Amino acid sequence: MNIDYLIIGQGLAGSLLARELIQQGCKVIVIDNGQENASQVAAGLINPITGMRFVKSADVDTLMSTARHCYSQLAGFFQQEFYIEKPMLRIFRSDSELKNAGKRHNNREYQAYLGDMQFPGKAINHLATPFGFLEQKQSGYLLTRPLLSCLKAFFIAKNSYRQADFDYRDIQLQPSLHWQDISPKQVIFCEGYQATQNPWFCWLPFQPVKGEILTLQHQTELPDKILNYGNWLIPLNDHRIRIGATFDRENLNIHTTEQGKNDLLNALKQISPNLTPITLVNHQANVRPCTQDRQPFIGHHPEHDNIAIFNGFGAKGSLQIPWHSRHFADALLNGTPLSKTCNIERHYESHFTG
Repeated sequence: MNIDYLIIGQGLAGSLLARELIQQGCKVIVIDNGQENASQVAAGLINPITGMRFVKSADVDTLMSTARHCYSQLAGFFQQEFYIEKPMLRIFRSDSELKNAGKRHNNREYQAYLGDMQFPGKAINHLATPFGFLEQKQSGYLLTRPLLSCLKAFFIAKNSYRQADFDYRDIQLQPSLHWQDISPKQVIFCEGYQATQNPWFCWLPFQPVKGEILTLQHQTELPDKILNYGNWLIPLNDHRIRIGATFDRENLNIHTTEQGKNDLLNALKQISPNLTPITLVNHQANVRPCTQDRQPFIGHHPEHDNIAIFNGFGAKGSLQIPWHSRHFADALLNGTPLSKTCNIERHYESHFTG
């Protein structure tokens, strides 16, 4: 079977890239093992202003516009909402955070993303805010699990999906590129943190991070807003919330731990000591495909132009992947140069040994 692109991995990166290429008339097949991936576990948070210094994400205006348009198109196509826009309350944990937020609040470039700022003394029911808080705008979260389920059904209907345990040894480069009975023009790897085991791309400076997330049920009235207090809290419905995420670079596995659960519950208790009673509904873990320079890994192998990677979006995938999917599809189909910040050519000289 001759096709244009064989995409390995049906997480958010592989799914949105595959859909973009299919929309542009390409014959695509997505290979996935059908197991839970990091995209399905992820909270799907979109937060334009991050960190203790309240820094606006690079190119966030463009990224936000493209992400909104993409998820709106998908909602119309599947007749189902996937992106939930919801303001975020950033609860300060120190005087320095309060001061940093004050500087950004007075900066014109940040006004579209920052709302009311409250100094110490202004309380919120059932929340401890000793240093004050700030409302952030244009934040929200993506319902990744139902979105990926809908996209999987879409690929199946187009004969563009195959469930299989992918083995790198099954890729044959000579005399022509093929995998099993499929002869693609290019293979694009979108397999998340598993790329650290990829024989063609393991040299890239990944920095995977394990994260654990809890879903809880409670009876206390909380604001219908995302909370950010070092960790995050997303209000769902029926008095359910999701909280996360832990940050573990050492134990790169998908096993949940008592330590992770206790860390998340203790952090929650610090900002909402009266949140009772709490029932644990679900406890999940997976590994984010983060990178050392916090930029995605996109582009072709330095010696094999028919093998490429689209990966490394870490915790910002919901915001970044829609724009980068279009950008990479344009590069693949029209030869448009990739941005230097995401192109893996930036690591050829320093990391690729041949």
